[in-house]
Amino acid sequence: MLTVDFDRLRVGRGTRFIDVGAGAGRHSYEALRRGAVVTAFDMDEVELKGVEEMFGALDAAGEVPPGGRAEVEVGDVLQMPHADGTFDVVLASEILEHVPADERAIAELVRVLAPGGVLAITVPRWLPERVCWALSDEYHANEGGHVRVYRADELAAKVVAAGMVETHRHHAHALHAPFWWLKCAVGVGRDQHPLVRAYHRLLVWDMMQAPAVTRAAERVLDPVIGKSVALYFRKPLAP
Repeated sequence: MLTVDFDRLRVGRGTRFIDVGAGAGRHSYEALRRGAVVTAFDMDEVELKGVEEMFGALDAAGEVPPGGRAEVEVGDVLQMPHADGTFDVVLASEILEHVPADERAIAELVRVLAPGGVLAITVPRWLPERVCWALSDEYHANEGGHVRVYRADELAAKVVAAGMVETHRHHAHALHAPFWWLKCAVGVGRDQHPLVRAYHRLLVWDMMQAPAVTRAAERVLDPVIGKSVALYFRKPLAP
């Protein structure tokens, strides 16, 4: 389940790609399948071990084009251990809403991006996220939870102030918004609730089968209730 458009990111063979806050690695795997030189970067060492194993499995299955390679790296977005301009593409998907010092994090994302490179940032969209916050404190008020709800224009302004040029934005995962509203309504931790289990099965079926009816429905609903907003930026060639 990808939140960003990899064609818009121009990820291909040899692209120096970093997935900041890689989590379970979904975007890192797609970049590797396209032949990029991938760094999956996250604070969670345990989760990154699983990502590293999956990198090996993709290679063993012949799904990595020549020149494609990947590594995992444990680190903090506020102090990234990379030289200025190291990467052609920087992705930060669903992490800034967790970071109190978001402007400092944005500065680091911009710093490690090469001039002419692409930065993509995704965060929960304002309206679906506000509904979740209204329904449940447990959803956000926990260690490592969400510390803010962004409006897209607010976030874009912070990134532009850091020296970037916005090029595009879109919404994604409309079918996931009602799922999270349901979880918040019945209790975030109640994964075995019949309604939650039924909706989860629907989402898994949709991800595995990608039927035309749900794909069409999500395209229509994304601009209205898309769970995430994705913003794309270009780093100028000269200051």
